[in-house]
Amino acid sequence: MERHYILGYGSLISSESRAKTGETGQVWPVKLHGFERHWAIMSPAYGMSSVAIVKADDKACNGVLIEVPEDQFPLFDEREKGYQRSEIQSAQLTPYLDESLPEGTFWVYHTDDVVEPHDECPIALSYVDVILSGCLEHGDSFATDFLALTKGWRAPLKNDRTEPLYPRAQPHLSTERLNRLLAPVTTLSIKELAITYEP
Repeated sequence: MERHYILGYGSLISSESRAKTGETGQVWPVKLHGFERHWAIMSPAYGMSSVAIVKADDKACNGVLIEVPEDQFPLFDEREKGYQRSEIQSAQLTPYLDESLPEGTFWVYHTDDVVEPHDECPIALSYVDVILSGCLEHGDSFATDFLALTKGWRAPLKNDRTEPLYPRAQPHLSTERLNRLLAPVTTLSIKELAITYEP
């Protein structure tokens, strides 16, 4: 039976977030070559921006290769509505760890055009928190790479932790470590970042 994998480069990096959509298996942290990650407006109905990737020959972004049973794909396609799902090649993937990647068919959700965030659809901190907490499952350097390999951090950013815009927010997260990671890239001050989730 053929095995299938999705390359998650945003909230799908988070194991808790993935579990809210469907069943998944083993995960491998990787760099994907030939694509560049941007903040973009993909979900205007939520009033927030998302990360999206576009083809770019000499660029790369990090993410996780996730084994997904074929019967779960309709659930993930629904979650990623607005993106295109395309096949990628194993040659485009470099593992973070000293282990070989599995064999199978690899997929990624991407877009052709980047619509930059603005005040009506800002970057939502509740969404960033989910992504970064997922990155930290693979270590601080993986999280730092996420920040460095994402374009568009100068866009408007909203601290929505008290009233999350993101439908799969994780209000139990401890934000002190996340705030330290975000400090070099965010348009918010440390004081503004310090507003945290309501108990």
